[in-house]
Amino acid sequence: MAESCVPSGVGVVFDLDGVLVDSHDQHERSWFLLAGEIGKSLTREQFKESFGMRNSMCIPHVFGWARPEDVEEIEALGERKEALYRDLLAASGIEALPGVEPLLESLEAAGVPVSLGSSTSRKNIEVCLATTGLDRFFGANFTGAEDVQRGKPHPDVFLEAARKIGRQPTGCLVVEDAHVGIEAALAAGMKALAVATTHPAESFAESGAALVVDSLVGIDAATVFAILAGG
Repeated sequence: MAESCVPSGVGVVFDLDGVLVDSHDQHERSWFLLAGEIGKSLTREQFKESFGMRNSMCIPHVFGWARPEDVEEIEALGERKEALYRDLLAASGIEALPGVEPLLESLEAAGVPVSLGSSTSRKNIEVCLATTGLDRFFGANFTGAEDVQRGKPHPDVFLEAARKIGRQPTGCLVVEDAHVGIEAALAAGMKALAVATTHPAESFAESGAALVVDSLVGIDAATVFAILAGG
């Protein structure tokens, strides 16, 4: 794509889990391992409901393992879960999802900066990016749970991610797989592309996403420009 055809001020903000990588199984296993360690109950329905949320939200409000005011306990549980998650990643490895690298290469060739906004910790992000080699596209342009006060569906993580690449919200497209992430993108004043890797495509019908796809295969910079130009 010729440089003169590239719209100015465009940026793309990616979620991590379910968008760039599929670590659904490792997240699920780590939560159930933790539940076993502490003698708490956990169902797959609760886990599915929690996907895309920060630990500080799902531990008290979805799992019911602590009261919202038990901040230190929630933090300790969250840190243990993430340690278990990283152990599982180290044991099994992880690869980028289909279509991710071609999309990132297309955006790079078009001069479009990319950033990452996730509900997971910075340590987890660093491990995933380094293990997959996607760090070459993002560098230090990633925002994790520790970087903002409020998690999704609040817009904070995406606003910070856009700030890191010097883009205004109206020039950004968010790529997400979770309903709370789509809510957060729209709350930030950004457009959203929903990837149906975690939830059925039909569940995004009323989400406000500009486009719903089964995977990122075939999605490129031209797709991004078309969505953002859609008004």
